[in-house]
Amino acid sequence: MKSISIILVNYNGKKYNDKCIESILKSTIASQLQIVIVDNASTDGSLKLLQDNWGKNSQITIISLDKNYGFSEANNVGIRWAEKNGYDYFLILNNDTEIAKDAVEKMLDAYQKTGAMIVPKIVYADQPDTIWYAGGQFSKIIWKPLPRGMNQKDIGQYDCSRQCSFANGCSIFMSKKIIQQLGLLDEKFFLYYEDTEYSLRARESQVAVWYCAEATVFHKVNGATMGNDRPDSAYYIARNWLICNRKWMNKGRFTLFLCYFIPNRITWMIIWLISGRVNNIISTIEGIRDYIKGISGQYPKNSL
Repeated sequence: MKSISIILVNYNGKKYNDKCIESILKSTIASQLQIVIVDNASTDGSLKLLQDNWGKNSQITIISLDKNYGFSEANNVGIRWAEKNGYDYFLILNNDTEIAKDAVEKMLDAYQKTGAMIVPKIVYADQPDTIWYAGGQFSKIIWKPLPRGMNQKDIGQYDCSRQCSFANGCSIFMSKKIIQQLGLLDEKFFLYYEDTEYSLRARESQVAVWYCAEATVFHKVNGATMGNDRPDSAYYIARNWLICNRKWMNKGRFTLFLCYFIPNRITWMIIWLISGRVNNIISTIEGIRDYIKGISGQYPKNSL
């Protein structure tokens, strides 16, 4: 009986989808899995390819949206579908990943032992001996999410499962109970910082985050968003950083803005100016402006 819904959001992921799906279907508990693909109005032909390659597979449901609603809302569409159809567990998974055969089984086992949100060890797909994320914590004062082990060689130093506080949105395993307690992802963010906000919401609600070292996900980093150093990304990072911290920081918000956010963004603006990427500077300023105006959702100049 299928009990776990794996939710993939596709936006122009033509070169990633098949490998991700194939790896899921090789899972040790494949019979328990239903893949829900939510397409954000892709323009690269990936929706048709998904329909042609997987549309007749009973373990795969494809939902086509009329426009690009962003990462949070598309995942929420998938979660709502899974809830309506009686699924007990949900795995949010980037489509630019492949998973180890026992990854879902290990995350399910970890949930049954802890009752927590479960995150796996994530390594670079092209350098599987190098860690991208091994759980994460929030820094003190400014509450910046800090992934453990990033860019370190994996020599077993993070092979011990443990509680952490930051759940990276690349791969999060949750139960119906957790969704009912925390609610869905915040759709204001469109892209970036939705996992930070959700982790802080979990902290507030005393829902634990558990790093499952036994589960491995291979990530083609920035495949889904085509890189973090784009004008679109600069906009979302600047705006959503401020939105998230306004929501979850009270006393420290002004200190964060003056002592960290401004110096950080100015440093990046200098780097972008030197490298000739003026559009990133403009997008950052627009992100701050839209935060002040209370504008959320998709960047008006979005090209993702």
